[in-house]
Amino acid sequence: MTAHNPHSTNDKVALSTLFYYGFGSVAFGIKDNGFAFFLLLYYNQVLGLPSKLASLAIFIALLVDAISDPIVGNFSDRLHCRWGRRHPLMYAAALPVSVSYYYLWNPPELSEQGLFLYLLTAAIFVRTMITFYEVPSTALAPELSADYDERTKLAAVRHFFGWAGGIAIAVMAYLVLLVPTEEIATGQLNPAGYQTYGMIGGVLMFIAIMISALGTHRHIPYLQSPPAKRKRSITAALSEARETLWNRSFVSLFGFGIFAATAGGLGSAMHIYLTTYFWELRAEQIGLLVPSGFISALIALAAAPIISARVGKKRAAIALSLMAAIAGPIPILLRFGGYMPPNGSNELLLCLVGFNIIEVTLIIASTTLVTAMMSDVVEEAELTTGRRSEGIFFAARSFIAKSLAGLGVVMGTVILSAVSFPQGAQPGEVDAAVIAHLGMVYAPTVVGLYLASLVCLMGYNISREQHAENVETLVKLRAERASDV
Repeated sequence: MTAHNPHSTNDKVALSTLFYYGFGSVAFGIKDNGFAFFLLLYYNQVLGLPSKLASLAIFIALLVDAISDPIVGNFSDRLHCRWGRRHPLMYAAALPVSVSYYYLWNPPELSEQGLFLYLLTAAIFVRTMITFYEVPSTALAPELSADYDERTKLAAVRHFFGWAGGIAIAVMAYLVLLVPTEEIATGQLNPAGYQTYGMIGGVLMFIAIMISALGTHRHIPYLQSPPAKRKRSITAALSEARETLWNRSFVSLFGFGIFAATAGGLGSAMHIYLTTYFWELRAEQIGLLVPSGFISALIALAAAPIISARVGKKRAAIALSLMAAIAGPIPILLRFGGYMPPNGSNELLLCLVGFNIIEVTLIIASTTLVTAMMSDVVEEAELTTGRRSEGIFFAARSFIAKSLAGLGVVMGTVILSAVSFPQGAQPGEVDAAVIAHLGMVYAPTVVGLYLASLVCLMGYNISREQHAENVETLVKLRAERASDV
């Protein structure tokens, strides 16, 4: 099958390309799911590492990973190789990602200090290796198509597979791996389940990365070429990066990412605590709750491109994000008002599934549109700087998402400490006042963060018409340069 030239204004993306580009995000989804939902609980409640040390290790790893993003992005933008700028890094990351993810979940017996250092080292290595795949892989989107709506499809399928990968392995963990035993009454506290989870997750990540890299390999001749090799001082490189990123629309997306990532990190860190202790769901019930996210991903996959085509990316992203911020705390507020079914009932599980589908659909759809908006910044910046910098833009967005998601995890730990949440607690045995306080502190905090992100998003100024004008101008400039050669 012939690959398409991605540099025309009306280029359509083949279904096979959509699949291969999106499928690679399964690896990121597995990693993200593990770090967001399981890692803190595993090292804290199962292995006995104090929550402050566990969250500190995770936070430091996030900061190191965030710093590596712009470095990898800039390197990818300028890489000279017969396999293009992106694919050599994608291939190189596959095996290290797989092996390091296995060892993250299979630590040896260590002292408290030793376990802290092990978690810190393993988490840094896993996150750095996935960066070497995720940054160049994500940066392929603006190169695969310049079309306003096709880019939304690319972002939609990318987010779909990321969520689907994370959800699939979480369901397997809850229903198959994290099961109670005679010695361990609560499945979420079963260490053997986490160890097997690490092995399976590592294998699946390797498969996803290789399928995506091989499937998009045929597009290499049609992708953008790196700039000519030249010696640059560190000062000059930083000056170029600053010039590239000092773009009003990018700054708007950057600000959005600051607050949205913090809120997302807080929500992810608190999810398993809320489901286990606030709602008192068993592992198998959480295993039934989690798959509802797959329904959400399917709805968002279909809805995001349609809504974007009708009202534009910016307006759609703002509206969907606002609805997501409102929808998130509703179940907790209803519980305080006495309108939710009692814990342990099937009616409660059905209600939580319904609310979860709505909230996650809104989150995925809005995030999809923001990612597509980032692709459209590339041409506007190229007109200003004369450089293609997909890697830097997506790395910078990833930088803020990762570093502030770590802040969200730390905020989660602060909330747990503030409400005096006990370590090693069993569901149903925590003081009701502590559980209520947890919900009362968490809900307004996460809503406030999401609302702040929307204020930032209002500064984005690339419309469909402006994007088309930017692409047309670049096509003419490239034609003129070619004729002068």
